[in-house]
Amino acid sequence: MDKIISMANSSVLVMVLMALLGTLAPLTEARAFFVFGDSLVDSGNNNYLVTSARADSPPYGIDYPTHRATGRFSNGLNIPDIISQTIKSESTLPYLSPQLTGKKLLVGANFASAGIGILNDTGIQFLNIIRIYRQLEYFQQYQQKLTALVGAQKARGIVNQALVLITLGGNDFVNNYYLVPNSARSRQFALPNYVRYLISEYQKILMGSCDGHWTNGCVPAERAMRSRNGECAAELQQASALFNPQLVQMLQGLNKKFHADVFIAANTHEMHMDFITDPQAFGFTTSKIACCGQGPYNGLGLCTVLSNLCPNRGQYAFWDAFHPSEKANRLIVQQIMTGSTMYMNPMNLSTIMALDSRT
Repeated sequence: MDKIISMANSSVLVMVLMALLGTLAPLTEARAFFVFGDSLVDSGNNNYLVTSARADSPPYGIDYPTHRATGRFSNGLNIPDIISQTIKSESTLPYLSPQLTGKKLLVGANFASAGIGILNDTGIQFLNIIRIYRQLEYFQQYQQKLTALVGAQKARGIVNQALVLITLGGNDFVNNYYLVPNSARSRQFALPNYVRYLISEYQKILMGSCDGHWTNGCVPAERAMRSRNGECAAELQQASALFNPQLVQMLQGLNKKFHADVFIAANTHEMHMDFITDPQAFGFTTSKIACCGQGPYNGLGLCTVLSNLCPNRGQYAFWDAFHPSEKANRLIVQQIMTGSTMYMNPMNLSTIMALDSRT
């Protein structure tokens, strides 16, 4: 595969963008796009599963082009949708969608599933979700379908020239280590050792995908559950401070191993912190309160028809207790495409594409 973006986001994310410089398709050609990870990038796979981690009911999707809930944890488009728009491609379908057949396979596929993490015991309360190793198994199945459609040689070319987005890590903190007081993982590991363990397991996953999202204690859910006066949750901020640099270091090591910038870290945690710290500078009225939810800061539970719902979603950095609004997602993708090395390591996606077009 071509380029992997690992995202590090507001819940714990380093976006891995994967691509091998010099093998990307020319910009005039459509490029396949593969998406792996959790609810930040799930486009509806969980709709087909018996799980509580779902976003297939209103008011999710209120600002989506169809104004219907699609399974995206957003009021409208999510990050993969906006990346697809930016590279002038259509959005990838969920792998479990019955519509993913024929020529739709050429666009790529979204394998992400809300609730999953790096570790298999993350998100066990959600029951039936597509854990990351299962997502990679589905990717092998996808390649078999693609080969049946276009032949082995062309299928290899499509996969090798693809853009890949992976978001993992946030749930390993909020839905595992910090899920309950004295959780099994918190008894097993001190936080620095847990972070090192996560990084080592993440590396195994990335190596398998070749054949980041980090946690932010400032999302409305963490303010509601872990703060007294609305401040960011200190323990999750500490986790982020440990996780992020180690993930970037790991990705740099993998790039050296491959002798190419295969992995690109998108520091979406830093992107989030920009508009959390100064929401007005980005056109938001608040970054503390979610647009849709209940309880303090609208930070408890998912968004439902009974939830408080803001009238102007564009004024809120967060759509629900954990997930950015579509406007915030657009700001994140803007940085993925053109951001400095403060946000994109070793370079942004536009630079990668420009370099590749000249090779």
